[in-house]
Amino acid sequence: MAYETLLVAVEDKVATVTLNRPPLNPLSSKVFRELGQLVEELEADPGVRAVIITGAGEKAFAAGADIAEMKDLSPVEMYKFTQLSLAAFNKLENMKKPTIAAVNGLALGGGCELALACDFRLASDKARFGFPEINLAIIPGAGGTQRLPRLIGLGRAKELLYLGEMIDAGRAEQIGLVSRVAPAVDLLKEALELAKKLAAKSAHALGVLKDTIQTGLNLDLNSGLNLEMKNFLLAFASHDRREGISAFLEKRKPNFTDR
Repeated sequence: MAYETLLVAVEDKVATVTLNRPPLNPLSSKVFRELGQLVEELEADPGVRAVIITGAGEKAFAAGADIAEMKDLSPVEMYKFTQLSLAAFNKLENMKKPTIAAVNGLALGGGCELALACDFRLASDKARFGFPEINLAIIPGAGGTQRLPRLIGLGRAKELLYLGEMIDAGRAEQIGLVSRVAPAVDLLKEALELAKKLAAKSAHALGVLKDTIQTGLNLDLNSGLNLEMKNFLLAFASHDRREGISAFLEKRKPNFTDR
């Protein structure tokens, strides 16, 4: 499918998705629709084993929702807009394949929420993060109030959400919002290296692992441990498990077939 707001390139089983609305890459209803559709396509594509999301240009990953589209919406229309964003981000968060946000610039509001829906967040040293919604007398509506505290803790999340101030990449790394910071010129290279490492794993095992973590976050500890045991057995029953153990014992690289 051809997309108007997204660029898609696949190389070495890694799909790189670029938000293509520079310079700020605002998130419109069309972006949300296309992103949701693309996630479904990438999930079903056996030639894709990891996904990178980044923004076009040097200024922004995504500087938030498209205010020009939002400003005249009625509450009912705004509800539909928000539902589109939630649907797209939930699909991204729950896809079985690993995802990496390569944050090349501003990641504000919905842009930061998009990054939070990914498994990993790598940041350019020029990146900036924030939730400015409170300064507009609104609150985040696409996961910011829920995913952020789960990632960085309640106190630090409240500081970002209540104050509406931006933080730089270094501070984002300190509080665990991003896992690493790279020079701007090296960001995509580092993201691709990480994606290739992930793509070399068993897609079956990674899918089971991701589902166990994501589902377990919403369970009490005992229920989560039971889920882990069941999913461990599911992974253990796979052909890839047999190949992985054989390769380890034979001191060679495994040839996973995702079965």
